[in-house]
Amino acid sequence: MQEQTIGRVISIDSFRVVIELDDSVKTLFKSGFNDIYEIARINSYVSIPVGAEKIISMITKVKINDETEFDALENSILLPKSNRYIVATMIGTINNDNRYIQGVYNFPILDNPVCYVLRKDLEIIFDYKPKESDIDLKRDYYLPIGSSPVFSEFDIKINPDKFFSKHVAVLGNTGSGKSSTIASIFQSMFKGEFKVSNESRKLTDAHVVIFDTNGEYRRAFQFEDEELKSRVNTFTIKRDGLRVPYWFMNYEDFDYLFEPSYQTQAPILKRSIALAKNYELTNSSDVEKAISEPVLNKILRLIDLLQKNDRDMKHFLLNELDDLINTLQDNEDQLICLIVSELNDLRQAKETGNLRDDYGIKGDVSSVAVDTAYTKLNTLVKKIIEDSKTESLLNEKDIDLPVYFNFSKIITEFIDEAIDEIGSSQAKYKEFLSSLKLRLSSYNSDERISIPFMLGNEDIGDSLAKFLTYVLGGIFEQEGSEDQKSDFENYRFKVDNVNNPDKKSQVTILDMSLLPFEVLENITGLIGRLLLEFVQRIEKVDEYKEFRGKYPISIVLEEAHNYIPQLDRKKDRVSISKRVFERIAKEGRKYGLSLIISSQRPSELSKTILSQCNSFIVHRLQNPEDQNFVRQMVSSANADILSQLPILPQQHAIFLGDAVKSPTQVRLYDVNPSPDSNDPEFFSHWMGINRVGIDVKSVTKKWTGSE
Repeated sequence: MQEQTIGRVISIDSFRVVIELDDSVKTLFKSGFNDIYEIARINSYVSIPVGAEKIISMITKVKINDETEFDALENSILLPKSNRYIVATMIGTINNDNRYIQGVYNFPILDNPVCYVLRKDLEIIFDYKPKESDIDLKRDYYLPIGSSPVFSEFDIKINPDKFFSKHVAVLGNTGSGKSSTIASIFQSMFKGEFKVSNESRKLTDAHVVIFDTNGEYRRAFQFEDEELKSRVNTFTIKRDGLRVPYWFMNYEDFDYLFEPSYQTQAPILKRSIALAKNYELTNSSDVEKAISEPVLNKILRLIDLLQKNDRDMKHFLLNELDDLINTLQDNEDQLICLIVSELNDLRQAKETGNLRDDYGIKGDVSSVAVDTAYTKLNTLVKKIIEDSKTESLLNEKDIDLPVYFNFSKIITEFIDEAIDEIGSSQAKYKEFLSSLKLRLSSYNSDERISIPFMLGNEDIGDSLAKFLTYVLGGIFEQEGSEDQKSDFENYRFKVDNVNNPDKKSQVTILDMSLLPFEVLENITGLIGRLLLEFVQRIEKVDEYKEFRGKYPISIVLEEAHNYIPQLDRKKDRVSISKRVFERIAKEGRKYGLSLIISSQRPSELSKTILSQCNSFIVHRLQNPEDQNFVRQMVSSANADILSQLPILPQQHAIFLGDAVKSPTQVRLYDVNPSPDSNDPEFFSHWMGINRVGIDVKSVTKKWTGSE
């Protein structure tokens, strides 16, 4: 111990120590029994023994103080005395069992000796194990992602379960290497072999969905190795294949996309969608219906008017009652016959009351007749609804179900039907709804929006199951794959980069680089919500009751500030994608749904989502606002380490959080193949060295769809 000592502790706070080096230490190195050890290099470690344990501290600052001493004698001056100091952050403890744990619970005291770190300590810190050793999947840090810039012979390793299960943020300036970092980690996963229970295993059943807003990731998974290429089998879904059927949207999605006014348009739009979905549900049912939905809705409106017994009721009796009776007159269903009988009694009461429409509605109807008609009709209609299993017509609880409805009929039929249900002031409502109808029509005719949302398409059987299978990379995996493939191609659900058509893909890349900005938040949010609700509902199936979290999915959000912003783009509406991914950040972990968030502007990201991240990979950040934001999101114990952010070189990052054994700087492994994110080479093109000819006309034809 004595020969390892390099200094003593002269100051301690909750996470930082100041160490004064011994006078005997004249250089930055010290010779030990087996090696020469560095003792004062930034990002290297020192060891502080406390009892039988050792506190491991990372060096963040080295300084020297010169003090010139003046003697009392005239014209006498002594040589300066130099005191050398190290400032170090306490990051972890090697306990009695020779295991390294992150954090400190037993602090040193003043004058505590400080030692350089031995190789055996480094092997414990970096979780070094011989390759033939078995892996403990829960406890070990076994996936290498890069090397230590200080201790180059040691790999920086993470625990994949801790990495994926609690969300990750990858932050840094543009060009600092975020995309390469994410691709490198996934490549290490897929290329690696892991020994579990004396058996070598590879990844065969991963589920990774990448929201690629820059079109960078496709190239990163075009492996040369045939076995790897076939096993990973990446799917790339480009703009011409990215289809998210509009009927998967819930009402919040429609509200965010079409922006109806809250006072008038929103309630009518909500009701019209409910009518459209219920119409499809009831008309696609195998149950024989005694009455059509529009007629049933008219009876329901009459029942409501009878309960109110006001001017609108009298207007209905004068203008609509006879038509309603004539519509039902020939129906032989027993319940309908009873309803017709009640309606005839109501008509008789109207005629007895001499109700007429001469210069305004005059006359009256017996309140007894009105109350009787209300009670009997209400009872009969409830019986019809119960018998035909169309209870959903009475409420809007099914409006968020992802079931098909005809979008065009919303504009041409169901908005008007929803207005008709109101009864009074119909002309005024139709005027208020005209702008919403125009907006719906423009979206329907705008190919940039109608194509990705499939606004002009009819339903395909089991569309939700097929869509989720498509996004999760299993198009060709299920029984009847040829029919399924045909269905997908007919509806333009296409994939590129399929290496093995008989295997599912472990990575699905959604190339959103040419997606209209107006729908980016809607599409990302919708796919995210469908994935969340899918994993939540797995355990609702009886045979999967114990399967919660056993179908894990990782979602990568590239350039995430575009669709999970802290400040909403629409001032009167919360971003639909932010709302979804905040929910995933808070609830997804227990269901096996994790997020990897990549952004060059962390200060513009949702604080709610970042606060749920337990691991941070931070590249170079030069904006002081972004630097301060990151410091606020992580432990204050890492403040000194984060001071290096402005000077980090490319391919280097600071790794913090549960997934790594201790906060550290890491040089990420080279990524091969690399994402398509290289900086443009201006001068080589401008000087004609790498001259490329571009036919502007061919680009614009593709752009305008006239090719």
